[in-house]
This record gives sequence, structure tokens and C-alpha cells, in this order.
Amino acid sequence: MGKIYTTRWTMGRGIFYTMIGYVSGSVLYAKVFGKLFCQKDVTEDTIDGNPGTTNAFLNGGIWCGICTLLCDLLKGILPVYAYMHGLPGADIWITFVLAAPVAGHIFPVFHRFRGGKGIAVSFGVLLGLYPYMKPVLLLASCFLLFSFVIVITPNYHKTFATYLFATILVLFFGKNSYVSLGMILISALVLGKLMLCREEREEIKVKLL
Repeated sequence: MGKIYTTRWTMGRGIFYTMIGYVSGSVLYAKVFGKLFCQKDVTEDTIDGNPGTTNAFLNGGIWCGICTLLCDLLKGILPVYAYMHGLPGADIWITFVLAAPVAGHIFPVFHRFRGGKGIAVSFGVLLGLYPYMKPVLLLASCFLLFSFVIVITPNYHKTFATYLFATILVLFFGKNSYVSLGMILISALVLGKLMLCREEREEIKVKLL
């Protein structure tokens, strides 16, 4: 009886934080702070229409960009960190809790399922695994590698390479299979959105610095 209760409690807790993560991700802070700081939609008249940090900085100004970046990180950090708090280790539900804020940002329920690319929030959910930092460090390392060492342009191809290689590295060097599965889901969401977006896809260029 105790085992059944524990299983139900674990499932209920996992579903709860997955839903909280999705709802958290569905708040598009670029639009919120765009209206607050400059009374406009920062995605208007942009190439990709992305409600993310880049357009918040470019079209909303520095404070709009900073607030958007911090909140996009936090909406990933908080559900994951709250779920992990007090647990002896990650379980199968962390796979879905990790992916939920990214899914919410890309397919937000509050914006007719038309959201952003999920890049900042994906860094956020991985930061929420603290003190287990290996996945976010691998993602950040791949981003820096393809930005400053093996320079890949334009951003479409750099982002694709970053998430693809980071996922492979997490699979090989990550110590938790459930977190690795979460990384696979995150990358699938980000890369799927990338392929669907209307950003112009120029020919890939690779330069070694």
C-alpha cells in the first residue's frame, strides 16, 4: 500500500511541476516588457518575429532586453529547481519537467501557440539542475566553441550545431539518463522550431579563428 501511495505521489508531483513549467514557459516576457518599457510589440517588423532576448534588446532597448533575458532564464530555472529540491536524485519525471518550460515558450498557450525559439529558457532549465551543472556547461561550451573558435554563421546554423553537439556530449558524459532524455527533448523542440521559423536561411559559413 505504501509503495502504491509513493508511486501516485511521485506521479502527481511530476505532472504538477510539468504543468507549472509549461505555464511558466508560456509567458513571453519580450512582449510583456516591450509593452511596459516602450509601449509596442518588439516582434513587429522583425525578420524572424521571435519574442526573445535579441529582439527585446534591438527593438525595446537595454532594460527591456535585460529584463527579458533574466525572466526567460528564471521561468526555466524555478520549476526545475523546485522539483529537484529535496529529492535524492533525478527520476523519470525530470525529463518532462526540463522540457515543459521550453515547450511552453515555443508553443505558448497564452499566445495561440506561437512563441519563440526557446534558447534562453533552455539554458534556464539546465541551470535549474544546480548543483548538477554539466549539461548547461556543455551547452554553453558548444555555443562558445561555434561562436569564437570554429565560427559558424549565420545564427540558424550555429544554433543547430550548438544543440546537436551539446546533446551528443550530454549523452556521452552526462551521469543521469533521465536528464539526458530531457536534453534530447529540449533540443528536439528548439531545432524543430528553428526549422519551422521564417528566418532567412543563408548558406552556412565555417571559419577557424
